[in-house]
Amino acid sequence: MTERVEACFSENARFVLQKRYLRKDDNGEIVETPEEMLWRVATAVSGAEEGYGEEPGDWAIEFYNIMAKLEFLPNSPTLMNAGTARGQLSACFVLPVGDSMEEIFGALRATALVHKSGGGTGFNFSRVRPAGDRVRSTSGVASGPISFMELFDHTTEVVKQGGTRRGANMGILEVSHPDIETFINIKKEGSKLSNFNISVGLPDGFMKALENGGEWNLVNPRTGETTCSVPAAELWDMLIEGAWKSGDPGVIFLDRLEAGNMVPACGRLDSTNPCGEQPLFPYESCNLGSINLMRMADEHGEVDWELLERTVRTAVRFLDDVIDCNIYPMKEIDDMTRANRKIGLGIMGWAELLFSRGVRYGSKASFELAEQVMGFIQRVGHGESESLAGTRGAFPNWKGSLWEKRGIPMRNATVTTIAPTGTISLIADCSSGIEPVFALAFKRKAFDGDTLVYVNGFLERALAKIGDKQHAILESVLAAGTLEGADIPRQLKEVFVTSHEIPYAEHVEMQAAFQKFTDNAVSKTINLPNSATLDDVRASYMLAYSLGCKGITIYRDRCKETQVLYHGADKDESGKETAKKTSPPGRVKPRLRPSHLLGSTVKIQTSFGNLYLTLNMFGGEPFELFATLGKSGKDTQAHTEALGRLISLSLRSGVPVRSIIEQLKGIGGSQPVFEKDGDGIILSLPDAIAQGLERAMGETVDIAPGDMCPSCGAPLVHAEGCMRCVSCDYSKCY
Repeated sequence: MTERVEACFSENARFVLQKRYLRKDDNGEIVETPEEMLWRVATAVSGAEEGYGEEPGDWAIEFYNIMAKLEFLPNSPTLMNAGTARGQLSACFVLPVGDSMEEIFGALRATALVHKSGGGTGFNFSRVRPAGDRVRSTSGVASGPISFMELFDHTTEVVKQGGTRRGANMGILEVSHPDIETFINIKKEGSKLSNFNISVGLPDGFMKALENGGEWNLVNPRTGETTCSVPAAELWDMLIEGAWKSGDPGVIFLDRLEAGNMVPACGRLDSTNPCGEQPLFPYESCNLGSINLMRMADEHGEVDWELLERTVRTAVRFLDDVIDCNIYPMKEIDDMTRANRKIGLGIMGWAELLFSRGVRYGSKASFELAEQVMGFIQRVGHGESESLAGTRGAFPNWKGSLWEKRGIPMRNATVTTIAPTGTISLIADCSSGIEPVFALAFKRKAFDGDTLVYVNGFLERALAKIGDKQHAILESVLAAGTLEGADIPRQLKEVFVTSHEIPYAEHVEMQAAFQKFTDNAVSKTINLPNSATLDDVRASYMLAYSLGCKGITIYRDRCKETQVLYHGADKDESGKETAKKTSPPGRVKPRLRPSHLLGSTVKIQTSFGNLYLTLNMFGGEPFELFATLGKSGKDTQAHTEALGRLISLSLRSGVPVRSIIEQLKGIGGSQPVFEKDGDGIILSLPDAIAQGLERAMGETVDIAPGDMCPSCGAPLVHAEGCMRCVSCDYSKCY
């Protein structure tokens, strides 16, 4: 009989588990170890084996071992809830939104139940009649889908998952809906739909109209009548501009989704989970899991194909068992999930596999390896699902499915998905999903006040071969996060690239390479530099369509910080209203400084010493700022003084102090500090100045919640259509 192995969690992984996953008593005290957590999960899931004549105890050990060796981990709800009273183990749900008030508020109730249980939800709002349309029962007018999305967003805001985090949503509106322009532009207002990712649903017909320079009909979903026709290019350009400014909306290629619909008798696939990788029918859920490729290869990146096959087969069995032991939040979800038995097996640690092989992310060799690895996983996964169907029976809706037409009995309608692995990849100490790394080295502030330094292990081993220069190079990497500017062999620079050093086309090609061998879809963010143009975004979206992706999400670095502010509207030559940028009519001359001013001084603790800010007032308004660090004579003091002078110039030129705070607040640094005299966190010198200005003014300026970590306040980075904290272990998606 196989014995249980010792779990190989790192110190950082154990910290994450203690904070997020291990069971706690009523007093908040941890009552299980990481190993006990794994055994809890393994025994709960293996309990399904008894119904098929298998010995649960034997499979419990198998399931425990692949998790303890970090070869495979399921999605977070399974780790958190298996073997507990809650017992809801799935991450992905789709709920229907109809056009009647009864249907809409029924969906709202279902949303609250799913979020309470720990899942994320996806919706297609295209069936809701447009704003201004007739409501016969009340002789009134409809408020439209956007107003109801705001209601769903508010519900998400107040319903916490397990008392620790809020859920996430995907909102889709098809490009033919009369309210599509409002939908595309809604995220330009930073506070709107902060708990939603949004995507425009695009059929092939729209893409053809775009290619041919044609018109596109907007159709009232209630009546089926065309309300107007607009140039396809006009909607496309609006969509591109929105994505460039805020990262939203993404796009979903609807006919690609439907082409992967293995059970067309169940309806049309037009909705996905929050990160876009799992298309589902209304009331359908899916549980996910990921194989850690770091554990499937040796130090030279040679894949152990036998180990990978065993892991795939065990993982498929594990995920199928999850369906049987799951406690679903609604009967409709229980019925639909069991009818199709969809599972989503994916990977993580892709960046490390490339590092170990000396292959550059985005090279032709990396695309070929992606197809080889994912093709193998899909082939073996399908084989195991077919084998399970032989002993357990095919999924109930198999009759009439595409699998039946192919003559293949399958236990699961779908098997493979590339999902976000933000938090479980922290547990496994590997990179997230198929993303490149964001930085090769960084500092993280632990909640006990210690500063932890992380350096990519593969880079450390490569630098160890260089000799005396390795320490200087590591210092350079720690400061920049990349090898840019480091005195290092060219070959290492080419291999050890980070997300923003990779051209957008190579990001898209990587997504497409994995999509070729993925049943469902691929969750990945196409990272663009801040300098990226509208044409770069346009080209990214077109390339994704041409290469066969099912959708795409881009994020331009710091785009939310550089969003153009609009006030009112102008009219162009045709009389159509256009956005009016706020700008002064001419050059602004700073006001002269009086000889005597009154003000106040505040002290802020930073990692560079105490920061003293003196804000002087004139005419009841902020007029100038003096900023001094307690430790003078360093470059940091020069930078601080420079910021103070620029802020003073801005104030004297009429820039509102709130605008200055909004620009500076939330900027992250390598050494955040938790204040001793309060429960706040100071992320950097600019953030300290912003918070000092707030205190001097006696007011607080809210920053868009989508940009800041709700756990520690640090900036969030966008990856896999999700958000992940650069400072702590928080990830919005499972």
